[in-house]
Amino acid sequence: MRAAIILPLATLALAGCQVSTDDANDSTTVQYNQDLAENVAGDVSNEAGAIAGHIANDVGEAADTVKNEVGDVDVDVDVSRNGNANANAN
Repeated sequence: MRAAIILPLATLALAGCQVSTDDANDSTTVQYNQDLAENVAGDVSNEAGAIAGHIANDVGEAADTVKNEVGDVDVDVDVSRNGNANANAN
């Protein structure tokens, strides 16, 4: 469960990084691009919303299936008494 939470956060952090290498100078440059990170964050947010919508639809369909399978049950109980209420009292 922790990995499911940490992985998207790590992806967002890395998404804004741009790495370039210069073999001539034997150097590596890492730059953080905030616009790129924000775009990725927006994409992740949109995808999470879409996934949540799919889950809600699946739950609704499952509930409908269960209701159709079980059906409605009507119970009619008569709780009135005929005769003396204390007839069986000791």
